[in-house]
Amino acid sequence: MKLAPLFDRVVLKQMVAEETTKSGIVLPGQAKEKPQQAEVVAVGPGGVVEGKEITMQVKVGDKVIFSKYSGTEVEVEDEKYVIVKQNDILAVIE
Repeated sequence: MKLAPLFDRVVLKQMVAEETTKSGIVLPGQAKEKPQQAEVVAVGPGGVVEGKEITMQVKVGDKVIFSKYSGTEVEVEDEKYVIVKQNDILAVIE
């Protein structure tokens, strides 16, 4: 991976949206809502951000849920990623 996040940033790869609903209805591409679940692919070093010491709570490989309208979408080598601040991550899926 060529993305190395800085400070308290985390690079996420969104999980693939379901093609069908629980009742069996097949969704066209535009009707699918982007999932808020992702896998952590890179983590920044933390450090001092805005005068506060930040320690990173997630690690590479964690499955997380993040805020719906947070982050910046980027594309690197035909792969789409979302870069978010650590405080935009709501939970770790265990």
